[in-house]
Amino acid sequence: MKTKVLIVDDSALIRSVMSEIVNSQADMEVVATAPDPLVARELIKKHNPDVLTLDVEMPKMDGLDFLEKLMRLRPMPVLMVSSLTERGSEITMRALELGAVDFVTKPKISIQTGMREYTELITDKIRAAARARVKARSVHQSAAPSALQALRSPLISSEKLIIIGASTGGTEAIREFLMQMPSDCPGILIAQHMPEGFTSSFARRLDSLCRISVTEAAGNERILPGHAYIAPGHSHLLLTRSGANYMTKIEQTDPVNRHRPSVDVLFRSAALAAGKNAVGVILTGMGKDGAAGMLEMKNAGAHNFAQDEASCVVFGMPREAIAIGAAHEVAPLQALPGLVLGHLAAQGGRALRV
Repeated sequence: MKTKVLIVDDSALIRSVMSEIVNSQADMEVVATAPDPLVARELIKKHNPDVLTLDVEMPKMDGLDFLEKLMRLRPMPVLMVSSLTERGSEITMRALELGAVDFVTKPKISIQTGMREYTELITDKIRAAARARVKARSVHQSAAPSALQALRSPLISSEKLIIIGASTGGTEAIREFLMQMPSDCPGILIAQHMPEGFTSSFARRLDSLCRISVTEAAGNERILPGHAYIAPGHSHLLLTRSGANYMTKIEQTDPVNRHRPSVDVLFRSAALAAGKNAVGVILTGMGKDGAAGMLEMKNAGAHNFAQDEASCVVFGMPREAIAIGAAHEVAPLQALPGLVLGHLAAQGGRALRV
């Protein structure tokens, strides 16, 4: 049975090219297109689509207003189609908070040529969206503190690090994880599949919500407790050592597993540089990026956690890591921060202020 897709965009050219891309696939079809949310609302009732693609900036009704109403009244997988602008990235981050599964960017070059080159990316994201677990989400939902109540005075070594990888659904999973981190938690490195121009907005949003400092990694930074460093969308993020210090390193080498930044690249660097001082965390996402690198971390002495299927938007990356034996523990997203800090506290070290 084919995945039914409804395309909502005020650009007739985008609607045409997106329709061509979707209809070129044997397992999906465009059941309708809409130039604005008001038309889309009626088409949703008529066609009951499996996936909706939605432009972030729409006439007659703002795309975010429409998305918020949709996720409250008729939750369904939504793939945002975003422009590569600062405003576009900010709106896209908000859309993900409201419950959109993922997003794809409009190409910088000729729209028709560029969208055709994006065929594989777009159709992969539609397939992932069709399989996603969708639920309405409230903006800035507070992370439950219960997991940390028992960790009022854990002892955690300043040499420890937390290494996180995620893809589809990961922006919200990372937010929930980081919002539970105390202000002097171990340094955190993050690889989230996200294009250039969006990771800086992502980092700023997290920094405004969390007790820890969150920044887009620039390279050659000393990794400090209470700080999280997000891989920029144009580069791989690696962990290195300089004497007694851990440092960030940025590389614009070829994509790995079709991704740059790649989770495997980050995890492998953590295996080499930190070994048993690292804790690996693999969160929701499609594909297998990160599984092999997490196994290398395990073999180097790291302790690894994987998000469980029930709490994942897409149980792809965690499933692959679990399947090859890379994860020591599997748990719901809400429990992961407490489990990670609990494991680190068991290793001994300095007191954390929770």
